[in-house]
Amino acid sequence: MKKLLILLLATLFATSCDKGFDELNVNPNALTKVDPGFQFNTAVVNSAFAYSNLQYETIIVKQMINPFSGVGAAGQYNQDNRGVTAANWQRYYRNVIRELVDVVNQTKDVPARSNLYNMARIWKAYSFMVLTDTYGDIPYTEAGKSYLEGIVAPAYDAQEQIYNDLLQELETACAALDASKARVTTDVLYGGDIIKWKRFGYSLLLRGGMRLSKINPGKAAEIVAKAVAGGVMQSNDDNALLRHTANFSNPVGAQLNGGQADFFYLAKDFVDYLKNNNDPRLASIAVRYAGAKSAVDQKEANANRSPAVQIGMPLGYDNTTVSTAVKADGIVSLYDYSQLDRSRLAGLLSPTIFVTYAQTQLLLAEAAVRKWTTGDAAKFFANGIQAHMKQLALYGASSAVSDAAVNTYLQAHPLEAGRELEQINTQYWVASFLNGPEAWANFRRSGFPNLPPNPFPGTDLKTEQFIRRLTYTDAELNVNRNNVQAAISRQGPDLLDTRVWWDKKL
Repeated sequence: MKKLLILLLATLFATSCDKGFDELNVNPNALTKVDPGFQFNTAVVNSAFAYSNLQYETIIVKQMINPFSGVGAAGQYNQDNRGVTAANWQRYYRNVIRELVDVVNQTKDVPARSNLYNMARIWKAYSFMVLTDTYGDIPYTEAGKSYLEGIVAPAYDAQEQIYNDLLQELETACAALDASKARVTTDVLYGGDIIKWKRFGYSLLLRGGMRLSKINPGKAAEIVAKAVAGGVMQSNDDNALLRHTANFSNPVGAQLNGGQADFFYLAKDFVDYLKNNNDPRLASIAVRYAGAKSAVDQKEANANRSPAVQIGMPLGYDNTTVSTAVKADGIVSLYDYSQLDRSRLAGLLSPTIFVTYAQTQLLLAEAAVRKWTTGDAAKFFANGIQAHMKQLALYGASSAVSDAAVNTYLQAHPLEAGRELEQINTQYWVASFLNGPEAWANFRRSGFPNLPPNPFPGTDLKTEQFIRRLTYTDAELNVNRNNVQAAISRQGPDLLDTRVWWDKKL
């Protein structure tokens, strides 16, 4: 009887302990589901350009330069630093695409969230364009599906297939946006304004179409026509930009206002182009701490923003050999070269700008020259220059360019017969300043501006004068080796020299 009683009590005790056990181990305050609208915003915020933008893209196109070696050795030496080439992959593939694939999956069959679904498709196309333009062949069809479908080693798609699909995605998503349906008021880009989203999407479609100008001119013309018919950006009010706050400062601004403030300088080619053409934008962009002998001297009391005194740092040197250039330029040290103004364009709260009316007008100018669209190429050209100059007011009153200065510049720099493509794409280079991925992509596509190559002697380049792509990450080579190797076999060696599909050598 005693044994029976003990067994009965033990059973009752076990039952009472187990009751409510599952509920007890669930945090009642924890999120069990995230609103896809917030996931979408997370993806947009994480799309802001960061370290690679400074260490590769802006250096490759000779707008910025970091002469210092060590862990930051990258584009300034034409070297393959896989700790830095991984930046776009980590930011876009691991974070942005992951969120967007989930947003698309959650909203695709929910009519009430139709606009969010199509906005996510457009931003996903934008993000994949940055990724594939950087690396070439990448996971696309199977990307971001580890949680949804258990695909932990996604196959790599050929860039041609990626472009065919993302251009189709842009076309259908833009057409499906509907102002009569629920507005996504939480949207950090346009507050859910469908008209602006359509203009942004079709302007991105125009950009994508123009990428094909070397590899498939017929398809490029077809896409350009569709983008123009859909309706591209009409003014600077349509610019796709992310406004930063104290909670999420501009990553480039954080870099240049942090421990590496004295590492980065404006490149000689960029400063000379603006200075030699009396371009009023130089006064908005540059600052020089004249006479600075060290980083300590780079303070506001020594700041000079006059275009006349700006001196860009030449590429081809490191921080030890640049003394040769310092002597030739008649300055006291490398710290005496012009820098991007950290209080304006490189401010902590300065916006990140992804696609602009200025860029769109310049692409239309080229399309008109190529007879891929109607309209006056010279007018598009002037509109693009004017739009970028007026865009600089976003960085504060001291960066604004006056109407008189704009008009003076335009009168002195009309579009000239026989030089149209060079002029248009050189202006695109200026208009894409700080948007490193786009400045570099258009430089590879158009071949302009006509820049001399970086002469640094310790280059990793073997067959090319400029870096044509960035290399795959070591992590991806370790965890997804078979699929990476298949991409390399199809595309070419995993080197800085290998051209992506649309970057056909002419």
